[in-house]
Amino acid sequence: MSDNWIVGNLQSAFNTWNGKLTEIWSLITTTPEGFRGGTVWGTIVTINDAMKAVGYGLLVLFFAMSIFQTAASFRDFQRPEFVLRHFIRFVLAKLAVGSAMEIMTGIFSVCGGIVQTVMGGIGGMAAASITVPQEIVDAIEGVGFLASIPLWLVSLLGSLFITVMSFILILTVYGRFFRLYFYTALAPLPLASFAGEGTSFAGTAFLKSYVGVCLEGAIIVLACLIFSAFMSSGTPVVDTSLSAVTMSWQYIGETIFNMMVLVGLVKGAERIVKEMFGL
Repeated sequence: MSDNWIVGNLQSAFNTWNGKLTEIWSLITTTPEGFRGGTVWGTIVTINDAMKAVGYGLLVLFFAMSIFQTAASFRDFQRPEFVLRHFIRFVLAKLAVGSAMEIMTGIFSVCGGIVQTVMGGIGGMAAASITVPQEIVDAIEGVGFLASIPLWLVSLLGSLFITVMSFILILTVYGRFFRLYFYTALAPLPLASFAGEGTSFAGTAFLKSYVGVCLEGAIIVLACLIFSAFMSSGTPVVDTSLSAVTMSWQYIGETIFNMMVLVGLVKGAERIVKEMFGL
């Protein structure tokens, strides 16, 4: 690679982007239990166990509320089918609260299998790596000192945009990862709502929302693969008939636009999942 400052500045920004894409690929393939050696997961397990006691308390409350709300009169308590229906609901809700960790990890495993299937035939993100084209390197190196001043401005602005988008991209993926932890840690509380007919909607909404967060990984992977295919198809095209400044600005502008499309897709993964699956 050239030792020219302008070229080095641009390539440094591209390296930051490439590094964040690689990190995203690694995060998507990492389970919550294996993240950071399992230290965070140990804390989540402890919180989940503590929440079970609160969940059992809510379980009794929701169960009592359901009985008194659905019973039209005291005679209903004497009907075996009435008692049996609520008893079965209570037992199943109790099992859900007690097995909250297993339920959450099971859902993640199923959704993780979908992500692995999407990634299975690809192998990595090498094709998505971006470098400064040799044509632009040669054009920049052939520019004199005064003529290179606009190129400094172009490279500084381009590098700034690319670096900012790189961190927006990785922060969005990290945000999704930590939401998985939040759902798992507090799972016993919404699952306790299944004890009551009138409150079970909260548990249903919780599980649907958690499935949506898990499936966001598949959308993020697809977005990265589309970006990879788009960049490997020869886009953007370097027009060597233009001046060095115009050619560099055009290439950086088109590259930033492509990056913005990927960032928008990743940030909109939650909305896309809700629209596709009605979650």
